[in-house]
Amino acid sequence: MLPGFANAHSHAFHRALRGRTHAGGGSFWTWRDLMYQVAERLDPDSYYALAKAVYAEMALTGITAVGEFHYLHHGPDGTPYADPNAMGHALVAAAADAGIRITLLDTLYLTAGVDGKPLEGVQRRFGDGDLDGWSARTSLLRASAHSKIGAALHSVRAVPAEYLSTFAHRTDGQPVHVHLSEQRAENEQCRAVHGCTPAELLEAHGVWQPMTVAVHATHLTDGDIDILGGHHVCFCPTTERDLADGIGPARRLSDAGARLSLGSDSHAVIDQFEELRGLEMNDRLATEQRGRFTPSDLITAAANHASIGWFDAGEIAVGRRADFVSVRLDSPRTAGVDPAQAVLAATAADITHVIADGRLIVADGRHTSIDVPAELSRTIATLTSTNANTGGHP
Repeated sequence: MLPGFANAHSHAFHRALRGRTHAGGGSFWTWRDLMYQVAERLDPDSYYALAKAVYAEMALTGITAVGEFHYLHHGPDGTPYADPNAMGHALVAAAADAGIRITLLDTLYLTAGVDGKPLEGVQRRFGDGDLDGWSARTSLLRASAHSKIGAALHSVRAVPAEYLSTFAHRTDGQPVHVHLSEQRAENEQCRAVHGCTPAELLEAHGVWQPMTVAVHATHLTDGDIDILGGHHVCFCPTTERDLADGIGPARRLSDAGARLSLGSDSHAVIDQFEELRGLEMNDRLATEQRGRFTPSDLITAAANHASIGWFDAGEIAVGRRADFVSVRLDSPRTAGVDPAQAVLAATAADITHVIADGRLIVADGRHTSIDVPAELSRTIATLTSTNANTGGHP
């Protein structure tokens, strides 16, 4: 029995890309073009249907809470829906119906590059014009028993430096996530415009607060590691390898004092065992040393609910939320293993029962209310069909 896992970094709509981006070579940037094609087709109804299936898939893998890095806000041409938070409300409802908690990390996304290039095409769905527009929209969001409202700064590519200090002030005390140094190109662009690394730029403007989480943190300098030493850092190993991002300095960050968490990001895989193994195995590859993290360290990272603002979850203890994950030790993968090291052998297929907040949501390997494979197949087929709509009507 393990504590419920926290998926600290999710883009729910990316799940529609799984198994559809491998026909050729390319890079993160060519993958992003395919992602934009999916983003263009979603509306609140279709996003709810897809997200509910994705969150139910997370439940099958032992995830009891998700941090949703949400930037798909408006209609296809950037015009707000009648409810300006219709897409965010769809995500919150989807998580509730799948039986897991959600922290909606509503994302500030204003420009298409460090140089301030304006948003165009499908990116117009992401923007609110300026910081005040984003603040006005997000002020209408409300938390509930199963949801929290946080914030996200998409990246130094998407938010002009002039807004950073005010953003940090307005979001003080909230869970705040930021994509950081995922690509070398981002670092190069930031140095060209600002003369410093992204981590240094955010530090200069007071963005690194107790609840700020750096996501990816792949290409860091020694100085960057020192900056992040007292903060949360979220690694997404299965996405980082799928997009050929590189290997981040996980052990060095941990040694500097960073608290690590894990996310499935683009959902190329949804399996916290695979993510925690990736954290360990990637560091082995980078350093040519084994045993970079103990199994206990890896479980702590996989169950780091504090990184998304749920401080009363993440361990099996009196006074904590009743989140439990039952893992079988008699499968072909786990038979004969030392139970203390089972997380390095098991996969999501070995999870039999999941309880979230005292409610049974997975029994005998099946979701108790959702036919997950059928719902995923149906919603993704609709989105990827050549006859699919182009995003609904604002």
